[in-house]
Amino acid sequence: MFDFFRKYNKIVMGVLFLLIIPSFVLFGVEGYKSNGADEKVATIDGTPITRPEWDQQHRVEVDRIRQQNPAIDASLLDSDVARYATLERMVRDRVLAAAASKSNLTISEERLSQIFANDPGLKSFIVPDAKGVPTFDREAFIRMTGRTPEQQMAATRAELATQQVLLGVSGTAFATRAQADAALRAFYDKREIQVARFNAVDFVSKVTLTDADLQSYYDQHAAQFRAPEQATIEYVVLDADAVKKSIVLSEADVKSYYEQNKERLGSKEERRASHILITAPSSAPAADREKAKAKAEQLLAEVKKAPATFADVARRNSQDPGSAEKGGDLDFVTRGAMVKPFEDAMFALKKGQISDVVETPFGYHIIQLTDLKPSNVPPFEQARTGIEADLRTQQATAEFAKAAEAFTDAVYQQPDSLKAAADKFKLTIRTAANVARTPAAGATGALASKNFLAALFAPDSLERKHNTEAVEVGPSQLASGRVTQYAAARTLPFAEVKEKVRTELLAERAAALAKAEGTAKLAAWQAGAAGAVFGAPLTVSRLDTQSQPAPVVEGALRADTSKLPALVGADLGQQGYAVIKVIKNVPRPAPTAEQAQQESAQLAQAVAGAEAAAYYELLKERFKVKFLAPRPSDSTVAENR
Repeated sequence: MFDFFRKYNKIVMGVLFLLIIPSFVLFGVEGYKSNGADEKVATIDGTPITRPEWDQQHRVEVDRIRQQNPAIDASLLDSDVARYATLERMVRDRVLAAAASKSNLTISEERLSQIFANDPGLKSFIVPDAKGVPTFDREAFIRMTGRTPEQQMAATRAELATQQVLLGVSGTAFATRAQADAALRAFYDKREIQVARFNAVDFVSKVTLTDADLQSYYDQHAAQFRAPEQATIEYVVLDADAVKKSIVLSEADVKSYYEQNKERLGSKEERRASHILITAPSSAPAADREKAKAKAEQLLAEVKKAPATFADVARRNSQDPGSAEKGGDLDFVTRGAMVKPFEDAMFALKKGQISDVVETPFGYHIIQLTDLKPSNVPPFEQARTGIEADLRTQQATAEFAKAAEAFTDAVYQQPDSLKAAADKFKLTIRTAANVARTPAAGATGALASKNFLAALFAPDSLERKHNTEAVEVGPSQLASGRVTQYAAARTLPFAEVKEKVRTELLAERAAALAKAEGTAKLAAWQAGAAGAVFGAPLTVSRLDTQSQPAPVVEGALRADTSKLPALVGADLGQQGYAVIKVIKNVPRPAPTAEQAQQESAQLAQAVAGAEAAAYYELLKERFKVKFLAPRPSDSTVAENR
């Protein structure tokens, strides 16, 4: 077929020209634009945020998070909740930027220069050039931040300006002691209570169910008894390890690497020495240094006459507190561990030899070399395996980009099979059953990627059983899969779920009986306390629930304590019902002056945050913010927690 196109390419181009030009006339260029390119996901004062902008920003944030935390679960970053949070941040940034511009809030060049001058992160990019002059490494900055210095400065200017928008509101927030007391009382105040529980499980034996009851419950709650859509799939994953296996190394490259890295591959020469130090800092007067040197010369003459006494002389005379008591022993060291004059002298000695007096910034030394371990470079064949692994790792990053493009082409060009891609890159075709649209609990790798699952359940994949596009499922990881079997969501037959229906209806009716019994007892005990039976007294608060259910604690704290004891009820849902007897109110002990001050400050921060949030909501209305992309449902949020 491709030979035909090559042979008759002029004829084919002419036909295509005749077909395409009229369509431009009829529909215009706009009709050929990608639908997604112009899709608006939000607007601020009529200015849109498009889906490509959203996608790009989310990729930037995901890449930053992955760099900071490489071990993070990829499914958390791919979730609808995480993507929508990115959109909300984009809208917030643009609303605040618009408000700053409207209010003419700017940051002076002087203020911006001060910020950048004092930024420790930026100082790390100042390096000496070839002449030793401190210079800002622009290329390194762009590699590390993904921005030019000018873009970073503009972003910082915008961020500081937008901060001023909310600072005018939050910066004036305060909380009085009375406000702090009222707010904190809800958390710290306690109630002494007794509880009578009417547990649903105790009423199960009183429930009688017929087949008609079960059938009716099943009919009314059919949505609860549906099997989700599921697919059986096969898929392949291209990652850096797979690319490494495909890299072919020449013998010349391996040997060249060995020759250039012998020192790193082997162990460095180590030397063990003892020394005698007569301290004389560089800042000491010349007379003091001469005196110290004379003392060192005297000791040198002494140990030269009797080398075997070196350790004893060091113990008596050395002024190095770390080594004197060990006879001057410094243990084994490699080059770079000592100051240069000391190191040069030590590495020039032969075993057992004693140096002349060596001057360093610390004073005057006499050195005796006591032992040495020569450097050891492993033979080439012994080092080959490690060298090949290093070279493959170095080349993998560059090769992965090429492999990714070839992998993308391979899964597209033969859409009904993954074999070609698997053979080309020596990948294993994996299989998985019962795959759903959302990642299963504990899923890893490609099966934990929401984007990959979305591609699998796309219409083309489901209907035609075609390969998905190459989907990024992790850092330097691409996956493609195809559906081999598909089962649509369906309502399970009554016979298949009858026991599950029985369990749910039994629990519902037992809870209803428990609630009926509890509310009846509450009414009777409120009328007269005779016969009321409660558990042992306990003291609860919102901070210390004493293992009581939340409705019990809330009921106790919301009860009217003007007349005690007070009785209130609490519906515990499927667990049943509780009657609470509030015996007394237990106020919080008065805080110390320091604690009260801290609490007022913390509450002021909370008030500031609340006022800033309220002002932001006002700004959203003022700038006519509209979210056009649907917010993830509550169930989606729950799945991604």
